[in-house]
Amino acid sequence: MANVCYLCPARATSYGMNPIGRKILIAAVILSLAAGFGGGVWVTRNGAVNSLPVIRELVNKRLGQPDNVDFSVFWDAWDTLNKKYVDPDKLDTQKMLYGAIEGMVNSIGDPYTVFFEPVVSEKFQEEISGSFGGVGIEIGKRSGAITVIAPLKDTPADRAGIKAGDKILKVDGKVVADLTIDSVVSIIRGKKGTKVALTLSRDGTVKDYELTRETIRVPSIKWELIDGKVAYLQIYTFNKNVDSDFQKAAEEILKSSATKLIIDLRNNPGGLLDSAINLAGWFLDTNQIVTMEESRDGSRQEFKSEGRGALKIYPTIVLINNGSASASEILAGALHDNRNIQLVGEKSFGKGSVQELENFKNGSSLKVTIAKWLTPKGRSISDLGIEPNFEVKIPEDAEEGSIEFGKAGKDPQLDKAIQLLK
Repeated sequence: MANVCYLCPARATSYGMNPIGRKILIAAVILSLAAGFGGGVWVTRNGAVNSLPVIRELVNKRLGQPDNVDFSVFWDAWDTLNKKYVDPDKLDTQKMLYGAIEGMVNSIGDPYTVFFEPVVSEKFQEEISGSFGGVGIEIGKRSGAITVIAPLKDTPADRAGIKAGDKILKVDGKVVADLTIDSVVSIIRGKKGTKVALTLSRDGTVKDYELTRETIRVPSIKWELIDGKVAYLQIYTFNKNVDSDFQKAAEEILKSSATKLIIDLRNNPGGLLDSAINLAGWFLDTNQIVTMEESRDGSRQEFKSEGRGALKIYPTIVLINNGSASASEILAGALHDNRNIQLVGEKSFGKGSVQELENFKNGSSLKVTIAKWLTPKGRSISDLGIEPNFEVKIPEDAEEGSIEFGKAGKDPQLDKAIQLLK
């Protein structure tokens, strides 16, 4: 299940029944949600470990070393620190080892490939199973900056006016530019009822926010009729409840007076791969390609629809913006590539990589990017994002109260979709 990315509430360790079910799309880190999800997909291996041993001395210094790699400089630096550092009491062997691994992982430059120390790994795997205390934003890295992917609806961040694309400069006064996404997440999260200060930048303007942490629970689906004819369906996240919630909504829409359909994926950070495929099945014929996973050797695995296409009867428009990531991009790309369903709004975030979670014997773990997601026509979601057919920007200088997502007449992107359907 960005950005660290814990894309939507999902259990990274509980999907062992089939290859698809073990993958979690992660767009970025949801600072209150955990799973994420970002963006990406997680596959877990090796069972969880209960004991968290403390390193007393180094052993197995040569075991498992790759061929033709000279580690002598590393050990020279290690020995020099231990022999000459002025304050030997500050030399923590365990921290030094984990720091070396973290430095190696960070040198790759991929914000989704992350090393977790045992305690952090244990916390991470607990958090991806449900709700948590936070402020309700998902974050990722864009052009080297910690960036808000999407505020979750009706959370402290959403109510404060934080928007997708805002750059996080400081947390509680601490500059975060050089921190990993996971580190920023750990600072922002905290006990329910406590406060956290965020310094954000939007179009060059810096603003401070003080938010009170809450327990964040993510809704999945909401729908309503517009003018008695247009079914407007909002999908907030691809969590463990979205399949059943979508089925209920779809059945209600099919029984309603609706003759047209708008799917709103704006500010949806993603979630479960299974769910993106299942939802696509409501719009596609059986056995159509929903997405492809491209591995390091260039090989591709196709994931195909299995639904009955019950919603194909409706002319459909999909809304996206720069807060649409991961599973949202997969669904939007599948509907566009297979049925030429038109996309309205702004370019999506561009989170289309697959992560695998490897658990190590001492309780630590490594979340490593192993593949990329492609649209049915072979376009890389990570590299390009999803471009709308009709670009409609939300004006930044709009008067307060004049813009309201999901409300016809106050939502330019929704209004454009309604116009196109008419």
